[in-house]
Amino acid sequence: MGFLDGRAVVITGAGRGLGRAFARHAAENGAAVVVNDVDGEPARETVAAIVADGGTAVASVGSVADAGYARSLISLCCNRFGSLDGLVNNAAVGYHAPPWDDDAERARALVETNVLGPLHCGTAAAEVMCARGRGVIVNVTSGSMIGQRGAAAYSASKGAVASMTYSWAADLAEHGVRVNAVSPIAWTRLMAADPKGNRDAPPPERVAPLVTYLLSDLSADVTGQVLRLADGHLHAVRQPAIIRPVLHRETWTVAEIAAAVGGELALESPPRDRWTL
Repeated sequence: MGFLDGRAVVITGAGRGLGRAFARHAAENGAAVVVNDVDGEPARETVAAIVADGGTAVASVGSVADAGYARSLISLCCNRFGSLDGLVNNAAVGYHAPPWDDDAERARALVETNVLGPLHCGTAAAEVMCARGRGVIVNVTSGSMIGQRGAAAYSASKGAVASMTYSWAADLAEHGVRVNAVSPIAWTRLMAADPKGNRDAPPPERVAPLVTYLLSDLSADVTGQVLRLADGHLHAVRQPAIIRPVLHRETWTVAEIAAAVGGELALESPPRDRWTL
C-alpha cells in the first residue's frame, strides 16, 4: 500500500525538475496525478513515465498565471478522478539580475507565475476542499525568501508564497484543509541558471518524499509550517516574528528612536550569505 492510495492530486510545473519528481513519487505512492506544465511535451513525458511505472496520470498544459486556466485545472482533477485531495503549487520561474539592471516586464512575468499562479490554483482548490471538508495544499517556497543577492524579484515572490501558506493555514484549518510549504535545495534548471548555484546540490528526487509526507495522513496534525530539506538536512523555518525587547513610550522623538536602535534594540545587519543555509 502507498501513502497516497486513492488520492487525487494536482502538481503544477511538473514537466521537469522538482515538479516531475513530486509527481512521480506521489504516483508511486498510489495517487492519481494531474501533471500541469506550461510546455506540453515535458508534461506528457512525465505522464508517460508515471504510466510506464504502473501509475495513473493525465497531462494538462497551460499557464497557472491565467486564473481561468487555474480553475479549469482543478476542475479537471475532480472530473477525471472524482476528487481533489491535494494540490502542490510548484510552478515557478526565476532569473538573476542586480537591482539596477532589473527589467519591469521580466519582473511582472515572474510575479504572475510565482505569486498569482499559486494564488489562483490555491483559491480554486480551497473552494473544492472546503466544500468536502478535507484536503491538503503544499506550496513550494525557497530559502531565497529571506533575501538572495541578485534575485530580488524571485526572493520577493517566494516570500509571498510563504505568507500565503501562513494565511491559508489559518483560514482553512476549521474546514479540515491543511496548508504547508517546502523549501527545497535541488539541482534544477533554476539552480543551473544561478551564477552561484551549488553544482553539488542533490537531484530533485531527494526532496520528493517530503512532499508526499505532507500530502499524506502522516502529517495530519501539521499545518502552517515551512519545512526545508537541503543537502540532507531537514528542519523547520521560523515564521517572521517581532524581535524583543519591545520598547514603549507614548511618543517618540527622532533622537530617542536613534538611541533605542543603537542601544537597547541592538540591531545587527544580517550576514550577506544567510540565504545559503
